[in-house]
Amino acid sequence: MADQPKAAEPARRRLSPRKRQRIFRGVQYAILVAALVALALYADWASLAQNFARLDIAELMLPDLFTVALLNTMVYAVGGFLFSFVFGLIVALMRLSTVGPYRWLATLYIEIFRGVPALLVFLMIVFLPLALPGFAVPFGTYGQAILGLGLVGTAYQAEIFRAGLQAVPRGQTEAARSLGMSATRAQFTVVVPQAIRIVIPPTTNQFVALLKDSSLVLFLGVSGQYVDLTKFGNDMASTHANATPILVAGLTYLIVTVPLGYLAGRLEKRKGTSR
Repeated sequence: MADQPKAAEPARRRLSPRKRQRIFRGVQYAILVAALVALALYADWASLAQNFARLDIAELMLPDLFTVALLNTMVYAVGGFLFSFVFGLIVALMRLSTVGPYRWLATLYIEIFRGVPALLVFLMIVFLPLALPGFAVPFGTYGQAILGLGLVGTAYQAEIFRAGLQAVPRGQTEAARSLGMSATRAQFTVVVPQAIRIVIPPTTNQFVALLKDSSLVLFLGVSGQYVDLTKFGNDMASTHANATPILVAGLTYLIVTVPLGYLAGRLEKRKGTSR
């Protein structure tokens, strides 16, 4: 009689997806702990504290850190934001216009100023009087900084507004026209206000971006009463041959940008919930 075939060995039990996920998470935690331990053991904390956390140098930055540097930074950022908000809406309306040349000009502007580094825009503003003898940007350094930030911000804000305008249901315009409103009146009294509410979260993020871009003002050669946070921190660091002022300037930026970022997130979540 032929031998009976041996029973197939039972297949190995595979790990369940949940168990594999736990193991993978445990490996990640182990790697993170190992990295932190290595950092704690091999970092030269005394040298880091000496070069980045000198409280005596940080105290020397007061009160000019807030009364001059931060104040100027906010003036540059808010001015550039207002510039970009107004002209961004105009460019967005031109981009959506039925008039061909308006669309072409708006598209050309957006593509140029979104594609060119903001630093080059500031450098062109510096050399603008050479190209236009006798021309001067109003309000001096403040005007130059606001113009540079505004030109760049307008291109990005225009795209934000365009998305907001297109998000307003077409039925809103049709309802306004059925009530006897002209196309222009319907656009500015019905569509634009709704679009502005829609774009509040991304517009908040755009302000944060302009606030950080205000650091490029140092390429305008600002000094004295016109310094921004970045210029002020760099000058103090050079004076004292220590990086503490740069760290303090970075923390000051965070004091402003982190709450704004949190606000933008809350507004975005609230808008999603309302929808």
